[in-house]
Amino acid sequence: MDVYIYEALRTPRGKGKTDGALHATQPVHLLTTLLRELKERLQLDTAEVDDFIAGCVTPIGEQGADIARTAVLAAGYAETVTGVQINRFCSSGLEAINMAAAYIASGQAQLMIAGGVESMSRVPMGSDGGALFTSPEIVGGLQIVPQGISADLIATKYGYDRPQLDAFAVESHQRAAKAWAEGYFKRSVVPIKDILGHVILDKDETVRPDTSLEIMSTLPPSFAMMGQMAGLDALAIEKYPKLERIEHVHHAGNSSGIVDGAAVVLLGSKAIGEKLGLKPRARIKAFTTCGSEPTIMLTGPIPATEKLLKRTGMQISDIDLFEVNEAFAVVPLLYMDTFNIPHDKVNVNGGAIAMGHPLGATGAILLNTLIDELERRQLATGLVTLCIGGGMGIATLVEMV
Repeated sequence: MDVYIYEALRTPRGKGKTDGALHATQPVHLLTTLLRELKERLQLDTAEVDDFIAGCVTPIGEQGADIARTAVLAAGYAETVTGVQINRFCSSGLEAINMAAAYIASGQAQLMIAGGVESMSRVPMGSDGGALFTSPEIVGGLQIVPQGISADLIATKYGYDRPQLDAFAVESHQRAAKAWAEGYFKRSVVPIKDILGHVILDKDETVRPDTSLEIMSTLPPSFAMMGQMAGLDALAIEKYPKLERIEHVHHAGNSSGIVDGAAVVLLGSKAIGEKLGLKPRARIKAFTTCGSEPTIMLTGPIPATEKLLKRTGMQISDIDLFEVNEAFAVVPLLYMDTFNIPHDKVNVNGGAIAMGHPLGATGAILLNTLIDELERRQLATGLVTLCIGGGMGIATLVEMV
């Protein structure tokens, strides 16, 4: 059964610090804002919605206790709408969409909402712990290092230097600034308001249109001291002994921003769309996940895409636009070089380096951005892919209708 995307909405992304615009806003409010807008925009009979799957990478405190079910109730949806919270690290928002698509394709559901949320200013990244990053036995046995060191390891292994990474980062900001100036995000970004109805934030807060290579060059590497003083560089080199050392080339400017944000996507069958008078925007054609080597960790988008292409019988040239999460600048650079994809087809409106990476929501945001841009350019096919902690990758292919 075909699975259609009927709508995709997101919040603006706020700086993930105590002085960020969304710091005083609880994460459930980010989701309820989008759910209410979805209901109002489509005049949606919420009793027809089967379930809401929400990705969240740090599901504790106010992001815990099944925030998906909490959000649908708080948004005034029918009591029959269930909710579930999932975590596949940085891909959680896209994984939620893929899971919803699988429910619909198998005939077990007709109408689903999927997406994610992360309030990184209120629930700090890593505050949930986890044996993968805290157990000495597992960390030592698998040579697990922080993702920033993994990114520097990739850059060292494949020969990317800091000027290349910084140039990519500057371009991300310039593209994002242009997209905002031209109104490319206007259709899908829903402003966040306070209880009095005053707008708190209506655009992504971390875009820096005036950044430059000169400014980037002044920023110190973020992971050098951690790698050297804590012995983590040596741990990674145990897995890659041909490298004499790790060159630390990533910093705050060419890595993804820590932000608050949320996104939701409405998916359904053709029959439910016709019943409710919904106009499909895109069709989910295929999706996949894969595991990859966990020390270098962030190369997963490459085998995930290869697996998807093999499954669909497609070539990389068949895809018009790509959204490759900018967890670190080296990730999309390696992806483009591996598949020989020109930069003018990848992250054409900037990415997480400029606008931030709200972990549980990012995958859904990227799909949202991709669909909007495919519509704007009147193109047919797009692919979203993200690297994932622990050495995994995910990819989703959509076709416009």
